[in-house]
This record gives sequence, structure tokens and C-alpha cells, in this order.
Amino acid sequence: MQRKFLVIGAVMAMLSVVIGAFGAHMLKPIVGEDAMKVYETGVQYHMAHALGILLIAVVTGFWGCTRKLAWAAWLLFAGIILFSGSLYVLAITGIKPLGAITPIGGVAFIAGWVCLIAEAATRRKD
Repeated sequence: MQRKFLVIGAVMAMLSVVIGAFGAHMLKPIVGEDAMKVYETGVQYHMAHALGILLIAVVTGFWGCTRKLAWAAWLLFAGIILFSGSLYVLAITGIKPLGAITPIGGVAFIAGWVCLIAEAATRRKD
């Protein structure tokens, strides 16, 4: 599972850079300033949580892959898709109802971090 999280985290980080570059070079001239801010927020959260998945991959190397760590990684991944993905689509299309998906992704982010905290807090001293 460690390798899977390492690959997912690295792919998500790479996609964050690609999506950010697309926004900066291709999208900026097309969409308004407000839409660009929404898009940039998606990119920032995308990268931060991709790094979180990579952190979980490293931690699984030390502690093994527990249920809490697996949930943490999958929830961060789901958060990237739902939170950042909805912001990307909202910024590009202007379809406002898509904004209703964003908080679900935010909850997934929070739940993922809570799982990581729970694992660390209940870990026995080695």
C-alpha cells in the first residue's frame, strides 16, 4: 500500500503543477479575475493535499499501513477530486451549483487529517 500512496501522491502533485501552469498560461486570459482566484485556490489545496498523501506514504514505511493511515490517504485523494476538481470546473464553466460539491471535498480533507491525527495519537512509543 505504501507504493500505491507514493504513486498517487506523486501523480497528484504532478497534476497540480500541470493544472496550475495551464491556468496561469492558458486560462488566465480567458476567465475573469474572480474565476482565476477560485482556480488558484483549487491548485493550492490540490498540492497541499498531494503532499499530505506523500507524507502518509512515508509514514506507512515506518509504521506499516494501518486502517487509519489508508483511510487518511484515500480521504485526502477524494478531497482533491471533490474540492479542487469542483473549483476547477466552476472557474472554467461558471456553473455555480458545482460549488455545492466543494464543501464535501473539504470535509474529506478534514476527515483525512483526523485519521492521520488519530493514528499518531494512538501510536505506541517505539
